[in-house]
Amino acid sequence: MGEYLPQLMLAWSIQVTGILSPGPSVALILAVATSHGRLPAVTTAFGVACGSIILAGATVIGISALFAEVAELMTVVRLIGAGYLLWLAWHAFARAARPSELSVAASISRRSPWRTALAGFFLQVSNPKAILFWLAIAALGGAGDAPWPVLALFVAGAFVNSFLGHAAWALFLSSGPFRRAYFRARRGIEAALGAFFAFAAFNLAMGRS
Repeated sequence: MGEYLPQLMLAWSIQVTGILSPGPSVALILAVATSHGRLPAVTTAFGVACGSIILAGATVIGISALFAEVAELMTVVRLIGAGYLLWLAWHAFARAARPSELSVAASISRRSPWRTALAGFFLQVSNPKAILFWLAIAALGGAGDAPWPVLALFVAGAFVNSFLGHAAWALFLSSGPFRRAYFRARRGIEAALGAFFAFAAFNLAMGRS
């Protein structure tokens, strides 16, 4: 096990770098945290972490070969993901257009945990930023030709890293001080989120990273 530890640490460090740099998944958590509250935001983070299991598993299998085998399926997934990002953009623009100022408490609504987690999962597996980081991990060898217990540890570690990192984002973005700051600049932030989601949708539909 010890001989594979440096390789695992390198792969996980690349993953953590991706988690710490905000992208579509963090933007989704922001939207959920400010609209629905802390628990749905953490549930979204759990869904994102489950998506990381798929990406880590694909790295173990051989992500380049896997993508080549299911190129048509990945195109469908990419287009569906772009459509979902456009849906998020439309909702962000709609919230930005609302003239009424909402209180922090009034913004929290009931939401299905399954639906919330699934949204995070689907966005992660179609997230070009996340896929780019996992391609970098694959290019550096991933977990290599390690035995299956090491590969299982690699995938489990990827899940833990993703959940802890994105849950930390969820806790921060749903915190009282941040939410109060958000509501003071709500319309500008929502407009920026809408533009970001629309831009990400365009890049995803065009197959750009």
